[in-house]
Amino acid sequence: MTQILNADLHCHSVVSDGTLTPEALAERAKSNGVELWALTDHDEIGGQHRAAAAAKTQGIKYLTGTEISITFLGKTVHIVGLGFDADNEVLKAGLRSTRGGRKERAMEMSDGLAKVGIKGAYDGALQFVGNPELISRTHFARFLVEAGVCKDTSEVFRKYLIEGKPGFVPHRWATLKDAVGWITQAGGMAVVAHPARYGFTANEEYALFTEFKGHGGRGVEVVTGSHSAAEYVTYAETAKEFGLAASRGSDFHSPDESHTELGTLPYLPGGLTPVWELLADRIV
Repeated sequence: MTQILNADLHCHSVVSDGTLTPEALAERAKSNGVELWALTDHDEIGGQHRAAAAAKTQGIKYLTGTEISITFLGKTVHIVGLGFDADNEVLKAGLRSTRGGRKERAMEMSDGLAKVGIKGAYDGALQFVGNPELISRTHFARFLVEAGVCKDTSEVFRKYLIEGKPGFVPHRWATLKDAVGWITQAGGMAVVAHPARYGFTANEEYALFTEFKGHGGRGVEVVTGSHSAAEYVTYAETAKEFGLAASRGSDFHSPDESHTELGTLPYLPGGLTPVWELLADRIV
């Protein structure tokens, strides 16, 4: 496989906080010209066998995937895992442990919203949850839009669900070492997801990539739905600086909410090693 490949290695299904099934995503990927696909549900790999089967039905290549939430320097950072064994017990146990605090966090979020007059948010959010273990801010946002509190999910996050707002509750996720270790020992590759989103200073970001590489991390998302064209260039340079492979993924969640459609990103910049070159033996 070459660098010029329509690979979409970051998206979400109803198994976490997307709105489409793995089967519907595979069909959508195919219709948009995706040649290599990965489903990367948050802290969950329960949809992997369905996704691989659906990709085979659609005639597209597939890599196993997940997106693990970690805490680094007080912020939530996401680490994508690609090409691992989806039946690996250590990985499955690690993901179960990091999912464990979501219900308690969601109840606290609901309490915070109730204090500003938004009642029943927990039960309301549950209506949008495919997997109750993975209730998240996104599900609360969908409830608040349906309830007419805000016009769209972006407004919900801005007014209610970010730090300093009534529905924000921090969560202590896995460590960077945990996440990279779970992925690596399951035979996969750890990738820093959408690095521009975290708002780190230059020194903090350097610390993230240094520690990530030190734990065995091997990739970074260069071209992704939340990066600008300038950030493609920035993180192509980061990939070169740290000797990391480059990944590409839309971070697609829903036809109604996502800014970037599956399979519509530009190709990776030149001079990089695509993650799929290093995972060729893991592609099915």
